[in-house]
Amino acid sequence: MSKLILPDIQSLTDARHIPIRRVGIRNIRHPIIISNSEGLEQSTIAYWTLTVSLSAKEKGTHMSRFMTLLELYRKKVMTPFMFCEMSKNMLEMLSADCGDINAIFPYFINKSAPVSKVKSLLDYEVKWIARATNKEIEFEVVIQIPVTSLCPCSKAISKYGAHNQRSNITISLISSKEIKMEQIIRLVENEASCELWSLLKRPDERYVTEYAYNNPKFVEDLVRDIAIRLNEQNDITWYRIEAENFESIHNHSAYAVIES
Repeated sequence: MSKLILPDIQSLTDARHIPIRRVGIRNIRHPIIISNSEGLEQSTIAYWTLTVSLSAKEKGTHMSRFMTLLELYRKKVMTPFMFCEMSKNMLEMLSADCGDINAIFPYFINKSAPVSKVKSLLDYEVKWIARATNKEIEFEVVIQIPVTSLCPCSKAISKYGAHNQRSNITISLISSKEIKMEQIIRLVENEASCELWSLLKRPDERYVTEYAYNNPKFVEDLVRDIAIRLNEQNDITWYRIEAENFESIHNHSAYAVIES
């Protein structure tokens, strides 16, 4: 019985001679194991996007190899270093000059309430980005950190209180050293009117209310105060700080951004 030979269409030469900057798979949900700064493992689910460049002469990339790559790393404990190694291996498997890997996943921290000390998990949205070429790999981390903000103007003009709201602080970082996510999260939470917890008892709720009232912040204050703290970190080579306050007295958000 003769062996069936199947055509490999994507390996054919393309006659249009137009290169493609990024081609691959996008928003595939796949497991990931993360190691935190204390070396503890955390299993979660990430939305992955993997792309590579395609030369002008190639008709198509080998899409199945992206899935092969994900399977190879599925049971490995992922660190920024391992994530960058994965992007390097992707270039080798796809015979590409450059490529990107993005993974967006929830990251959980076990936090103790400020007074009762009851523990609960709080989730943070994290995005890892590896941009690889044959010469170098750039790693960027993006962390969205929910906090409380209280309006200084509202406090100054009101007799009985001040309006506050939940805010999202999004930090994007590139560093010359490995980034410790818990350290960045704590830095941001310390500069908010107050941090958040998933589980609070009545004494905790009182603490949060009074702490925020004594620590009012405009959206401009949030990004500036965080920028001051990041400027003290010599290993950070680039950052972007975004603050969005989901206003409680308006049907729009207040927004500010600093990039350096």
